[in-house]
This record gives sequence, C-alpha cells and structure tokens, in this order.
Amino acid sequence: METELQVNELRTIQLDDLKVNYVQQGMGAPVILTHGLAASLHDWDDLLPELANAGYAGYALDLFGHGESHKPDNHHDYTFNTTFDHYVAWIDALKQTEPMILIGHSLGGGLSLQYAFRYPERVRAIVLVNPFYDIHQLSPLLRVAFRRKLINTNLIHRAPYRFFRLMVDVTSFNYYIGHRETHVLPAHIRYQTALDYTRASSGIYNIPPTLPDSTVDLSHIHQPTLLIWGNRDQTLSPLSFPRIRKLLPNVVDSHVMPICGHVPHQCHPEKFNPLVMKFLNDLQANEPRVQQSPE
Repeated sequence: METELQVNELRTIQLDDLKVNYVQQGMGAPVILTHGLAASLHDWDDLLPELANAGYAGYALDLFGHGESHKPDNHHDYTFNTTFDHYVAWIDALKQTEPMILIGHSLGGGLSLQYAFRYPERVRAIVLVNPFYDIHQLSPLLRVAFRRKLINTNLIHRAPYRFFRLMVDVTSFNYYIGHRETHVLPAHIRYQTALDYTRASSGIYNIPPTLPDSTVDLSHIHQPTLLIWGNRDQTLSPLSFPRIRKLLPNVVDSHVMPICGHVPHQCHPEKFNPLVMKFLNDLQANEPRVQQSPE
C-alpha cells in the first residue's frame, strides 16, 4: 500500500486547451509553490520533501509559458493576467476544500499576492521570497528594456544551453572575499536554472511590464506572512523588500539572507527551509483548536 510520504507524482492537467504541468508531493494541508520568471517547478525540489515529511501536500507547477506547461506561439498572449488566469484555473482544478498556504518567489510572489487579494477566504498564510510586486523594483535599464521590448526574444529563443549556463555561472560567481564557495549557487542548481531558461518560451519576457501596481492592494492582505529575501539580488532592488514588509499588515517574521541573491531558496536551502518550516509550525501552533464535544 502506498504511504502518504510516497506520494510524489508528476502530473498534467488539461484546462480546455491549456496544459498545466505540476508535481504533488505528500498528503495533508495544501501548500502551493510558485516559481519566478524563466524558472520551473524544480525551484522547489529541496523544499517539497520537507513539506511532505511534515504532513503537508506540496503542489508546484510550471507557470504559463514555462517548463512543460502551455506555451502559445503568439507573444502577445504573454501577460500577467493570462499567467494569473492559468494559475487560478490550475488551483481550481486541484479542488482544495481548505484554505491554502501560498509560497511564491519573484513573479510567483506577485501571483501569490494577487491571489490572496482576490480570494482571501482561500488563503491561510503566505511565504514571499524576493517578491516581484512593483515594476519599479527593476533597475531603470531593465524597465526600459521590458517596456520598449528591447529584449530580442527571437535571439533568446535560439540561444543554446551553453549560453544560458555561461550567464548563470558568471552571475552566480562569488566575487566576495572571505567565503569558501566559488559560486553562490550549487552546480546542480546552475544546471537546472540554465535548462529552465532553454525550456521557457521567449514570450515570457513580455510578462513583467504588464505587472499591475499592487502596492495599494497590499494593505488589504491580512494573512500571516513570512518574508525572506537575498540581500545581493541583482534583478529586484533589495531595498524594495523592507518596503513591502511595511506595506503588508501581517508580516509575522522576515529574514535577510546576506550572501544570497535573487534565489535564496536555491542559494542555501539548508538555511531557507528551516525558516519556512518554523513559520508553518508556529502557524499551526497559534491557530485555535476545535474543541471536541464529549461523547
């Protein structure tokens, strides 16, 4: 007989003509894990087993245009709203009957915040990892590149794995003296990151400029929130993370990982994962217990 902890299945859901690729690991309270731009469900390979061992059901998907999920040919189809609709349809198809815990990185953090704002009754708590919630988090150069479509998506589409691997290796090299690691990211993570770049549609780079300004909405998101960020983020301004900590009403804990950049959950999972598990354990301990009626 299959035990709860052996549930670890890669699945596909067909939503009309939209394919969603995802993995479920474990059984129990639902946890939705959402990756960032040009990544995949493999972002959570280190966290999913710990969630399963602690009695949670972890669900991680390939977002619209990413991994093995639906990739339309028309680049105009790639917007935040189409990505969000794809995300919501997948969650609906899971048919969860209890509020979920949302864990989101970067773009996945923006999607998680939008979901919590629109469907507050469905969300139990939130974990945000270097969340992308405002276009002004990007550097002026990146904002211009995205808004004026200076990024040549045809060249990106044709770029081979070795090009992306070189880019990942260079950007993750540890230029700071005093640390033993030559790279901030382990070799297997750099391999998967470069592979995810090659598998993603080049149309995904049209998504960031369509991100809605959610700064006003943040004050209406009252679920308990854990905020974690890497202080060497070269994609989103590290100064933007203390700002969202002030804008969200119920950030119960926050942590800075000083050596990590944009992906602290992959940079040092041995430090990141315990922070998440402690937050979930505290959440469970602080929730009111239902009194059993005497027989």
